[in-house]
Amino acid sequence: MAGALLSPSEAVAHLETYKRLDGLSVNDLMDSRVHGGLTYNDFLMLPGKIDFPASDVITETRITRNVILRTPFMSSPMDTVTETDMAISLALLGGIGVIHHNQSPASQAAMIRAVKRHENGFIADPVVFSPNHTVADVLDIKARLGFCGIPITGTTGSLGAKLVGIVTSRDVQFESSETPLHEVMTTSLVTASQGVTLTEANQILRASKKGKLPIVDDQGRLTSLLARSDLLKNQNYPLASKDPHSKQLYAAAAVGTRPSDKDRLKLLVEAGLDIVILDSSQGNSLFQIDMIHWIKQTFPKLEVIAGNVGADALRVGMGSGSICITQEVMAVGRPQATAVFAVAEFASKFGVPVIADGGIGNALALGASAVMMGGLLAGTTEAPGEYFYHDGKRVKSYRGMGSLEAMEQGKPGPSGGSKKHASEPSSKPHENAATTRYFSESSVVKVAQGVSGDVQDKGSVKAFIPYLYVGVQHSLQDIGVRSVAELQDGVKEGRVRFEMRTASAQVEGGVHGLHSYTKRLYA
Repeated sequence: MAGALLSPSEAVAHLETYKRLDGLSVNDLMDSRVHGGLTYNDFLMLPGKIDFPASDVITETRITRNVILRTPFMSSPMDTVTETDMAISLALLGGIGVIHHNQSPASQAAMIRAVKRHENGFIADPVVFSPNHTVADVLDIKARLGFCGIPITGTTGSLGAKLVGIVTSRDVQFESSETPLHEVMTTSLVTASQGVTLTEANQILRASKKGKLPIVDDQGRLTSLLARSDLLKNQNYPLASKDPHSKQLYAAAAVGTRPSDKDRLKLLVEAGLDIVILDSSQGNSLFQIDMIHWIKQTFPKLEVIAGNVGADALRVGMGSGSICITQEVMAVGRPQATAVFAVAEFASKFGVPVIADGGIGNALALGASAVMMGGLLAGTTEAPGEYFYHDGKRVKSYRGMGSLEAMEQGKPGPSGGSKKHASEPSSKPHENAATTRYFSESSVVKVAQGVSGDVQDKGSVKAFIPYLYVGVQHSLQDIGVRSVAELQDGVKEGRVRFEMRTASAQVEGGVHGLHSYTKRLYA
């Protein structure tokens, strides 16, 4: 009867029918014959019904056939983005950092080893000085890194040598900068034995009222350090990315596809590598296929992420990064949204996860299991390199691995990222990783596919990643789904709808109409 009220079940059915008519399905959205190639800014997802809190949203995702992370965040294997500090911090926060290979194999292996041996709360690679260092060296560390509680060992000043003292800010406060540390260091030490638990070490620190607690082996050699300030700031990391068997943090690293990379990979596997990424500007190559076959035959338990078939996950993105100019220079590539959708749609038939490399907006909705971040994480405290000031702003260097600066780097320096580890043997000169990726062996002229620049100080990833994590939770809540898996199922089934954005809509969706404003992303 006309005008009759609908029952609740009939109303829901009508609403579902309307929702299916509103907006676009993912297949209609990604029809390149109609819309061409799309970037993430070209569309939005339409909101859904919210009947649960954002904290209920599960961001767990499978990044390879056998590795599951609690958050979909990965850091890019770039020499201004990921080394030990970034890899450890991301793993503790539920993601994973991919250590770059623009450095010697021994140095890269040392970084993998540091990630694997990291125990939350313990500093596995502390700054260490010898008795012959001076007060000026301590003041330099304080100015650059913000602390000056430094253990003193033997005559070499290296981790693994016999602990003979410790220097704190109180020891050097009124001393001449030329004064050697053996004249001012504290030799009456409170230490803990190797193998001590974090709880036990915390009790020792509390009882001793010291700021630092050196951890030594049975011969008095320094193995790690515990800081009271870290304990005060330290919280549990329930999302930490750990191997379920060894309980160690997951470690990932990049290698190239040249014969020498096989020797490099052997060192990384010996150091405890869990996941290897074949770093190539173009994955559809015979060299990458051959490398995948060799890895699978040689290290069958090693997870492989590549840009081609036969891998445990696929990495998608050609020219979409903020510092990449491949599309501009080579006229080759594909807009990232279209690329991610096309590869994920095909790979899902074989149960192979896809990682979106470059740009994180909407990638999960298009089938990506995780997003790999470069520019977003550059400039953070944990990124390699030193801060400097540019136009009055505190910045760090950030460059594409296809930039001439990266390709011309013969040996990694302070901004290129390789830290010297005293316990590591010196190695022969390595093949430049950026050259391996972007510069053909027979080429005479290097053609840049990236730029070099700087990015503003973003603070620590330990604040930034939780912001991204909560942001993803709220985004999925707005869509009306409780997990990444439910989001992707909803997209495939047409329940999650999309809409194209005009240029005007993109302006409307950003900040506009203000004389000035302050953009604070998190507190």
